[in-house]
Amino acid sequence: MDYIKGYRNQEQYRRSFDELAQTVFGISFADWHAKGYWTEQYEPHSYRDGDQIVANVSVNKLDLVMGGERKRAIQIGTVMTHPEYRGRGLSADLMHRVLAEYEGQYDIMYLFANHSVLEFYPKFGFQAVEEHQFTMKYTGTGAGRVRQLGEQDLPRVYEFARRRVPVSQDFGTANAAELLMFYCTAVFPQNLYYLEDLDVIVLARQVGNELHLFDVVSKREVELEQVLQAFMPAGADKAVLHFTGTGFMDTRVYEGSEVLFVKANGLELPAYFKHPVTSQA
Repeated sequence: MDYIKGYRNQEQYRRSFDELAQTVFGISFADWHAKGYWTEQYEPHSYRDGDQIVANVSVNKLDLVMGGERKRAIQIGTVMTHPEYRGRGLSADLMHRVLAEYEGQYDIMYLFANHSVLEFYPKFGFQAVEEHQFTMKYTGTGAGRVRQLGEQDLPRVYEFARRRVPVSQDFGTANAAELLMFYCTAVFPQNLYYLEDLDVIVLARQVGNELHLFDVVSKREVELEQVLQAFMPAGADKAVLHFTGTGFMDTRVYEGSEVLFVKANGLELPAYFKHPVTSQA
């Protein structure tokens, strides 16, 4: 087996990587790549056996915004091993390679781990950190001019993503446009809306009486209450944020399918925050 990295322009390895991602996670990067969103910001570090990618740890380069200050961040993601190659320590070897290569090049490194591997990442100096979900009661009229977006609108969404302000200055992300576009193409393609009066793009879905807001993409600061006033659908009286909220909101410990692990390098994280779901690798 050989170590290989950064092969997004080498079709045979990229296709094998995608096949492994489909096998392990049920996700595909093919459309994301075809539309031009796979850039140098996303770098797979892998072991290959011939032309087959058999294990991988990916690096996502972005910035975290905390207290209005930008911090260089590395987010680890797409950690996977082919079922026939498990038990050989390949993921651990790749983690050691990534940690060595990027030593001194970031302010904070982090990842999201599913509950089956919670004992794995502390071996590399990561610590589990609690996130909090922000909610607020709100009954609006949905009186704004709203247009649902489709695939033909993705270039405009990408332009917004590249010029956006962070969804929160308390805790948000920057330089993460390509990660957002993965969610727009693979996760929330039916949940994209343009609020014409505010010049804002919203990723959202109504579940019963709750409006789940996955992201608010704007080129300028916008008040959440303005968004809700324009967009809150009939029958909904509660907004559930999948990012950090501000102001008078209810918070609770977030209990999701994955746990946040952090190497903070001495940085102090906010007491209450939610990492934006659309920047989660």
